[in-house]
Amino acid sequence: MAVIEGEAIVLRAVDYGESDLIAHLLLPDVGRITVIAKHARKSQKRFPGSLDLFNHLQVQVSRKRPSGLGFLERATLIGAFLPLRRDAARYALASYLIELMGRMAPEDGLRTDTRRLFGFALSALSALAVEYPDQRMRLFLELRAFEALGLCPELKRCVRCGAEPDAAWVGFHVADGGIICGAHGAEGRAGILPVHLGTLRALDKSLESKIDQLGRLRLSGEALDEAQEILFRFHRFHLGFELKSERFLEECLAAGRLTAAAP
Repeated sequence: MAVIEGEAIVLRAVDYGESDLIAHLLLPDVGRITVIAKHARKSQKRFPGSLDLFNHLQVQVSRKRPSGLGFLERATLIGAFLPLRRDAARYALASYLIELMGRMAPEDGLRTDTRRLFGFALSALSALAVEYPDQRMRLFLELRAFEALGLCPELKRCVRCGAEPDAAWVGFHVADGGIICGAHGAEGRAGILPVHLGTLRALDKSLESKIDQLGRLRLSGEALDEAQEILFRFHRFHLGFELKSERFLEECLAAGRLTAAAP
């Protein structure tokens, strides 16, 4: 039986039977893994308040075969990101990102890929514990999530010919995964979203910035609308459905906008 030891982030945990828990974890050297924590709801010695959503843990997991159900032997809390649990908007955006990871993170992926993904998840949760989220922050972090998953859209060059855009706006084609220059956009308008270069540059800057500095970046109202449409279409294309946490996140961000606009 193989034994895995290292850090983990709790993506989800649900009750199982009378005293067990099924947990979905993200590990830097493995990716997403499903484990059963026997007697977790009764044993405070082996799992002392450690299996809550978002928790950063040190774990020991044993499993008989790759991609099979693991057995969580031990879990020690490293960090709990408590500010995420004290504010609805922070909790909603963190839940949204963690649910996205839980749906799309690979199981037993390449180590370079899984380490990049784990690094993003840890940095994003840390940033949200400090930065108050808004729609702009949500877009930047969602784009960074797709980058960490290896699905980042092409924002600098035409995906069909490699040319840099030479006009004030270009088309974004979701199925092709990036921008389309004027010459190739003219081949057929179906599925192509118009977007200004300023919006693309702002999104590209968010990819180049450190995650804890994303709160300093700005998007104008028009650029925000364009970016929202791009990311919404991109999300639906790759995932195919609405995440459970998505509606709650939208409600929290909308409430935040109303509060900020109030005199």
